[in-house]
Amino acid sequence: MASFSIRFLGCKVSQTDAQQVRERLLADGHVESQAAEVAVVNTCCVTHEAVRKSRHAVARAARTHDRVYVTGCGANLGGEAFAGMPANVNIVGRPSEQTPAFVAGDVGAIGCVQSEARLDRVRAFVKVQDGCSFSCNFCVVPLVRGRSRSRPAQAVLAEIRRRVAQGHREVVLTGINLGCYRDREAGYTLARLLREAGATPGLARLRLSSIEVNHVNDELVTALREIPTLARHLHVPLQSGDDRVLRAMARRYDGATYLRRLERLEDFNLTTDVIVGFPAEDELAFRRTLRLVRDARITKVHVFPYSPRPGTRTAAEDTVPPAVKKERSARLRALSHEACLERWRSKLGTEDVVLVDRPGRGYGDDYSPWLVDAPVGELARVRAAAVSEEGIVAA
Repeated sequence: MASFSIRFLGCKVSQTDAQQVRERLLADGHVESQAAEVAVVNTCCVTHEAVRKSRHAVARAARTHDRVYVTGCGANLGGEAFAGMPANVNIVGRPSEQTPAFVAGDVGAIGCVQSEARLDRVRAFVKVQDGCSFSCNFCVVPLVRGRSRSRPAQAVLAEIRRRVAQGHREVVLTGINLGCYRDREAGYTLARLLREAGATPGLARLRLSSIEVNHVNDELVTALREIPTLARHLHVPLQSGDDRVLRAMARRYDGATYLRRLERLEDFNLTTDVIVGFPAEDELAFRRTLRLVRDARITKVHVFPYSPRPGTRTAAEDTVPPAVKKERSARLRALSHEACLERWRSKLGTEDVVLVDRPGRGYGDDYSPWLVDAPVGELARVRAAAVSEEGIVAA
């Protein structure tokens, strides 16, 4: 038996992949511990800063653990991402589907196993799709994740039933490019999968982690509006509000399309990702991004200063000065914060059901943050009494 610790950096898919490794190690009879012999670090490489943080996490783990397994996107980046690491660091450059078995096999199976490994978080993340078959000029993800591939629908639905049986009331469907989900043999699109997942007995709430605007079509929007358990929140990456920058990024839509596709979701809380300081972005282009964020009624914006990624078409381009990126990022974050406050204020006097996911805090149906006095794991019905800088204050 080995003791292990596990952490992830990056997105919800990285979190889900780390959870799969954790479950496999627990199922093989190993024990999770803070003072562990083995560490697993599931890394991110979407930006230079993400690689830096991943390297730091791996180096720190190498000082306190006998063996360290580096998994995830950063491990598949190649090159010098983890060059110079100590001898006890093992880079696992494998597809996410193969990683749990490889790590567990290398750690070593033992005779006494566990039949069930409970999730270590309040909401359950279920990966339905991985990889991306599109190549945006700035994005390293297709290089490290591979082409789009989908899990069989029945395997997804069985996992959701299992998560609900474990006591998880909310399930988040994750993937690298969720709109590409297809189980052609069984006749499933993402919309059909959502309908059947949303009807799972005992499931209180279903979410999508993120979806590209090109996949927000009539079939999906109808499903989003008709499924009672589906949360009224959608994360739709924008990256830029300027058409010239979008073309330079190879994003396959323009600003008008982005707005039109979201028109029927006027009551949803919309959040997004934006890259600031892409090589084609000047001040006018950035102002167009600010305007489109307002016009789309977006609240939370995840801001990413442009970072050249190895192997991408813009790897050698980085023309916007760091100081300009920093200043534009601050302006966009300020706009986002004010939009969040405005939405939170609109809820004063209304009720919502909040999933309490940590002491004193939780998220409502539309993913607005709440400050609430209720036990962790509870779905609490609350009334909005005030608004703070951190979220809605429950009565």
